[in-house]
Amino acid sequence: MTIYLFATLDTKGPEADFVARRLRELGLTVELVDTGCLGEPTVAATISREQLFAAGGASLSELQQQNDRGAAIAAAARGAEAIVRSAFQVGKVTGVIALGGSAGTTIGTAAMRALPIGVPKVMVSTLASGNVRPYVRDKDIVMLNSVVDIAGINRLSRQILNEAAAAIAGMVRFAASVQETSDRPLIAATMFGVTTPCVQHARKILEDAGYEVLIFHATGNGGEAMESLIRDGLVAGVLDITTTELADELVGGILSAGPTRLTAAGEKGIPQVISVGALDMVNFGPRETVPAEFAERLFYQHNANVTLMRTTPEECRLLGEQIARKAAAATGPVEILLPLRGVSALDTAGKAFDDPQAREQLRFGLHAMAGQVPIVEVDHHINDAAFAELATRRLLELLK
Repeated sequence: MTIYLFATLDTKGPEADFVARRLRELGLTVELVDTGCLGEPTVAATISREQLFAAGGASLSELQQQNDRGAAIAAAARGAEAIVRSAFQVGKVTGVIALGGSAGTTIGTAAMRALPIGVPKVMVSTLASGNVRPYVRDKDIVMLNSVVDIAGINRLSRQILNEAAAAIAGMVRFAASVQETSDRPLIAATMFGVTTPCVQHARKILEDAGYEVLIFHATGNGGEAMESLIRDGLVAGVLDITTTELADELVGGILSAGPTRLTAAGEKGIPQVISVGALDMVNFGPRETVPAEFAERLFYQHNANVTLMRTTPEECRLLGEQIARKAAAATGPVEILLPLRGVSALDTAGKAFDDPQAREQLRFGLHAMAGQVPIVEVDHHINDAAFAELATRRLLELLK
């Protein structure tokens, strides 16, 4: 079992050496990769910084002359990604661990994101207690808070680094012992708290039909992960009930999955049933973090850390057009299902986001841009069992 350990060995040498020794004591082989550029290494690397930068298509000496920290970090990240990807292709890498601040986290997680889900990844980072989505993206990276700066061995850092070594060692051993036994085709489905009844009901039907269902929470990272797995060719069909991430991308919420959301299945030609779950809302953090430009909008305080903002009729029309446009570009079978009585638990009679005009504009936008894509209008709420059953039945028919 081989662990790749990334660290800047001129400034993080003692810490990297400590982790490497602990891993070897635990019976693992360590490839220590030096990610530094300017200083002199304090411990010997298995893979030198010259090799790292060469793998990223750069020259160490030229970068040293340039003395541009940003350029060096970018080149090191490319090199780390290339080294790990190449090692994985020949079966050499069992797990990846890295140590660092902002630069080390950028480089280490670039290497980790080059690996598929299931390969252990641990990032010991000074940034781990903040927003780590730019580093984790759609991968199963464990972010371990270093608590103190990674600047020498002391009573706290020794504990944290020992914990990190034990974590990656345990992960690689247990990961190797897990055998995948299911040969059922995979269905990807999207869910939010306000569409849970629909998706859970659909999941049961799909499982009874012989499929394994992966449910992705539509929080930005979830949609991004789903699109990635689809592009990797692991998914047989998509039940995209909850397309709410498109609203955050359009309006400026915090749970966007980016502009490529709702494109992977179409590009791969995979059967998909698309709906409009939770397009009645845009997500923000605590109420005081909502941009001032939205001060006069309608809000619902989901909890102290989540503020929901109702989408306007105009925004709903644009979202309908966007969904229809992306569906029309699909190379495989696709249908759009529109629940006429509400798109989330909050968008129904007597609830905070009930807005017939917004629903009508969403409908108008879908029909305006759909072209040859079938749009099935359903006189039910999205969380009605009848809607879930119809959506599932339509997907099963497309899968044939």
